[in-house]
Formats: sequence, structure tokens, C-alpha cells
Amino acid sequence: MRQSKVLTIGEVLVEIVATERGDGFREPVKLIGPFPSGAPAIFIDQVGKLGQAAAIISRVGDDDFGHVNLDRLKRDGVDVSGIEVDPLGTTGSAFVRYREDGGRNFVFNIRHSACGTIELKGPAADLVESCTHMHVMGSSLYAPSVVDAVLKATRTIKENGGTVSFDPNLRAEILNSPGMREALATVLAETDLFLPSGEELFLFSPADSEAEAIANLLKSGVKAVVLKRGAAGASYVDATREISLPGFRVTEVDPTGAGDCFGATFVTFWLGGADPETALRYANAAGARAVTRSGPMEGASTRAELDALIAEQRS
Repeated sequence: MRQSKVLTIGEVLVEIVATERGDGFREPVKLIGPFPSGAPAIFIDQVGKLGQAAAIISRVGDDDFGHVNLDRLKRDGVDVSGIEVDPLGTTGSAFVRYREDGGRNFVFNIRHSACGTIELKGPAADLVESCTHMHVMGSSLYAPSVVDAVLKATRTIKENGGTVSFDPNLRAEILNSPGMREALATVLAETDLFLPSGEELFLFSPADSEAEAIANLLKSGVKAVVLKRGAAGASYVDATREISLPGFRVTEVDPTGAGDCFGATFVTFWLGGADPETALRYANAAGARAVTRSGPMEGASTRAELDALIAEQRS
């Protein structure tokens, strides 16, 4: 049996953050960054930091923003052979400003950046064949070529006997893109492990309650559902058991990337054969620790750091 290797496909970008709270970017404001970012990049960086074999397929420009990401991912153990460096492209970006109410305003450059076109060819196609698990993020289904790459890789890995996890991770403006709902339904049909947050649970299973929605998903072929509840913790449900664990008590600095770190940690422990309660506990710890750092990828944790947080809050 070959060693498991986790693959994801999608946006690699930098995040640049306003230092002052306010409403958008219609006036000059001080900024910090660039921080390595992109939901799939955050996810796979956390997988790599836990010592699990991990890889990502994407595209960046041959610019400082691209190299900031490549350097971080390589440092944390991620196989970046599937990231094409476009000498004429520009790496994606997200400008972020927090509002007084805790919400966020974004200005994205993704669809027209280097990662707006991702194709399974050359090293990227070879990489898919070496992987045993595919993690799909709904936020990455933002352009036709990316959707095509994600669906092809998902089918290949499943046909080769692998597994698939799916985090909808959706923003409203993406959900209504042409072909998006069809693509999401196709991914769900191949999904073993489904990791929605809040109302995302009901995207594919119209129901009057969480229990009914989860039951419908399990009947459709999903093997397990992990429902993320933010600071309140998370729940795991499969055909034979249901487990809920509370979150960890931490001071929130920046919530960006917390769900990605949670998902990466659960998937890593799940693939490693951990029981669901253990996987859920470590995933909750990873999500909690992620919010204590400023910058979307800065809160990714090692196993030792998660052990320390768990031990600290048990005492």
C-alpha cells in the first residue's frame, strides 16, 4: 500500500491587509503584507506542517508575490512541482479591510491573474497520478479551466482507489457563477468526507434541520460529515456515530484561514487512521490557534504546537 499524499488545486495569492478598520478602500489607508494566501494554499501548507505528504497545483507569476508563496510552501514541506511559474503572468492578490462590525471587505485579483488559468499538463498531470487523496475547495471553482482541472483530478484519484474531501468554502458571488452549482454537485457525488461551515450544510441538502440535512448527505454516498461551528467547535457524523466537541478558548486576532487549517488537520488525522474524536480535537485546536496570528497562513501549526494547546487547555 503506497503512502497517502494529499493534493489540492486552486488559487495561490498574496493577502495585503489594512491596518485600520473601516469600510472598504475608497480612501488611502495603511497596509501590511504581502502574506502568502489562497484557501487551497493555506490548507495544503497546514497539511505539510503536520508532516503529511502534500502537493498543490496552481500558477503564479514570476514575481515577488509568487515567490513569497513558493518559498513558504516549500519550507513547510509541500510539493510545489505542480505550480507553474508564468514569466509573463501576475500572481493573484486580495486586499482585505476589517469593518467595525467584524466583517471584511475584499478587493480580489484572482480570475485575471496567473492562477485564473490552471491546466492539468506536464508536471501537474504527473503529480495527480502520484496522489491518493484530493481535497476540493469550492472557492477554487472560479474559472472554467480550473473547474475542469479539479474535476479531472478528482475523477482520476477516485478511479485509482483514492479518497476525496470537499470544503464548500463559498462566497455568494462565486456560488452564482455560470456552471458553479453543476460543478459543486459533480464534486459532491465523488466526496467521501464533507466539511461545510454553518449554512453551507444546506447547499446540497434542502432540509428543516441539521440532522435531516446530514442524513440526506449520508444517504447520497458521503461517508462522513464534519460540520465546522467556528469558536463553538465542530461536529462529526457518519452512519454509526455522532461526536461534537467544543472549541478552544483563545483571543482572536485574525480569523482568515482558520477553517482551512481546521480542514487540513482533520483530513491529515483521518487519513492517518485516527479515530474521529481525536481528529476533531486536533482540528479544533488548529482552527483556534490559526486565529491567534495575523496573516492567513501565519497560524498554521505543527503537531507539537497543537499538542501544547490541547495540553494547556486540559490542565
